[in-house]
Amino acid sequence: MNPIKDILEFSLIHYKSLNITVGSIVLTVIIYLMAKLVLFLVKRIMVRVLEKTEHEKGRSVALFQIFRYFIWFAFFAIILRVIGIELTFLVASSAALMVGVGLGLQNVFNDFVSGIIILFEGSVIKGDIITVDDMIGEVKIIKIRTSEILTRNNITIIVPNHKLVIDNIINWSHLNKSPRFVLKLGVAYGSPTKKVKEILLEQVSRNAEIDKQPKPFVRFNDFGDSSLDFEVFFWSENIFRIDDVLSDLRFEIDDAFRAEGITIPFPQRDLHIVSGVDKLNS
Repeated sequence: MNPIKDILEFSLIHYKSLNITVGSIVLTVIIYLMAKLVLFLVKRIMVRVLEKTEHEKGRSVALFQIFRYFIWFAFFAIILRVIGIELTFLVASSAALMVGVGLGLQNVFNDFVSGIIILFEGSVIKGDIITVDDMIGEVKIIKIRTSEILTRNNITIIVPNHKLVIDNIINWSHLNKSPRFVLKLGVAYGSPTKKVKEILLEQVSRNAEIDKQPKPFVRFNDFGDSSLDFEVFFWSENIFRIDDVLSDLRFEIDDAFRAEGITIPFPQRDLHIVSGVDKLNS
């Protein structure tokens, strides 16, 4: 008699084809540790080989997630086989149930498939700056069903993956060059327009967050109701914090205008009141 063999073959739960023994539990633990080791080694290899740039880092994260799902699916399939449950039997016996569940989980399945598409296609990866639902944020995590987007207010938004596949989104990180932005402002009538243009270009060129090339330019846009309307166009790589860049520009332009005696007007209306008596006398 082999006491070790007897212990490993000792049945803890036995029902029809289901047979959970001490040996199957030990084997489960061994397979689990092996799966964790494989995932650890693959992640280390991806970090060394693939993560040369931020874009490749995001792609390696996506590939690792796909590989991880595959490993855990294989792990559960092997464990079911070890304890005597055939995967084909499990699928066949629960087919009717799966149809009913599938009808109720169409959106979840849609998100799941969309997550696979995103991970394989790479149109959106970790670290990308995107605009979705008029909201700008940084992609922090892409999971199999949802993605986490960090907004400029440091709020994490959970976005279903189907929105990143079906909806129109802007991926600022996939641009070949910095995007162009515009700052609109007006000055009072009578202001020297050439001087206004000079001040605007000078303040924009001083800002470290604004690209030197292409060169910023100023457009005299219109003669408004209460002001001479200008637009300042510039390019910047700081997409995520562009509101801060625009705010700094407004402070600097306002100080420069005050120093030169140039005012920014506010809307005003002249109201003439004619009394009924005066109207009859006329």
